[in-house]
Amino acid sequence: MNDVAEAYDVAVVGGGPAGLVTAIALSETGANTVLIARRHAYADNRTTALLGGSVEFLEDLNVWSRCQDQAAPLQVMRLVDDTGRLIRAPEVRFSAGEIGLDAFGYNIENRMLVSALEDRATELANLIRLDDEAETITPDDAAVEIRTAGGKAVSARLVVGADGRHSLSREAAGIEVRRRDLNQAALTFNLRCSRPHRNISTEFHTPLGPCVFVPLPGDRCSVVWVTSAKEAERLLALGDDELSEAAEHQAHSILGRVRIEPGRHMFPLAIERPARFAWRRIALVGEAAHVVPPIGAQGLNMGMRDAADIAEIVEKAIEADEDPGAPPALRRYDSARRPDVLSRTFAIDIANRSLLSDLLPLQSLRATGLQLIGSFGPLRRLAMREGIAPSWRPSWRSGRRSESPATESEFTETPVGRSG
Repeated sequence: MNDVAEAYDVAVVGGGPAGLVTAIALSETGANTVLIARRHAYADNRTTALLGGSVEFLEDLNVWSRCQDQAAPLQVMRLVDDTGRLIRAPEVRFSAGEIGLDAFGYNIENRMLVSALEDRATELANLIRLDDEAETITPDDAAVEIRTAGGKAVSARLVVGADGRHSLSREAAGIEVRRRDLNQAALTFNLRCSRPHRNISTEFHTPLGPCVFVPLPGDRCSVVWVTSAKEAERLLALGDDELSEAAEHQAHSILGRVRIEPGRHMFPLAIERPARFAWRRIALVGEAAHVVPPIGAQGLNMGMRDAADIAEIVEKAIEADEDPGAPPALRRYDSARRPDVLSRTFAIDIANRSLLSDLLPLQSLRATGLQLIGSFGPLRRLAMREGIAPSWRPSWRSGRRSESPATESEFTETPVGRSG
């Protein structure tokens, strides 16, 4: 084993979309950066709806131009109450043109996005890629040492953990994570439609969770079907013909005849968040820092904001000849991310709870709220802008982040270590 540790300003652990974009953003700041992640062929056909702020961030990083033609614009969002309950909300339509945008964002297959990120990463001289995985991460007062499975030793003043829900980085920092299982699961797949989607994303609210049909290039859509764990298992076990029929029925045939494409995935839903977003020279991004249900397209979009914030903090620290992994920098990162993550988690949790509840007062409150949003223009436009990105948050590299407190969701939580 090589005992001489190569020294860097920052080491990023994890090579998914959040890890790649973080490594690129850090390298763009001038920080000497190493990315520790295996190169895997990304065959997953899942998709991500990238909202406006994330698209702008990818444009700044010279990534978006490499994959834009493989993404579908999201110009209209429809919310349809399909609960069949006594008290139902009216249909709500959000149009990007109403707030002066061509689109709220773009839906893209993750493998296309990862390919564009990988291409960009290879061009950056101060971004070194180790095609390996971290085996041990040991924080110390002056630096963090990483030993890889291949026997490589790396030292960094700051480690950014982008290594997902089972984060070794988070465990090494001793950061506790709180988790609540939702007793729901998401089934994802793509399909072809006989009618054009016209760049309209339609979300059907059912008593078991939302089912959203999101445009893809051509007459195709991605489907995220949130339901009970038992129902998700039943849908997953259906043959292609039966699942196509079930999807068409759920969509009320608005897309005509549909045919699912190969590749479907199911995963249980939970809400997870750490006690801290940074500690002991380790900062967390992506699913190492927050896990939320696929409601409102917030998951990877929050991860993009994680990347932007840690890159800006590192850039300012290096410009001021400060240590980017020292406690002041970590406190700034925690203060930058906490309001965004906690407020988004709270909103998603409340939206999901209100949909699942059988209590008539809560159903009435939900229906009234959606009716107000749908019928009152200023409120509708505010909801659209806040859905894309927090209004209090400056854009990439445009100044100090808000440090205002956020309200936490009052759900029962169980501390766990390296969560599953």
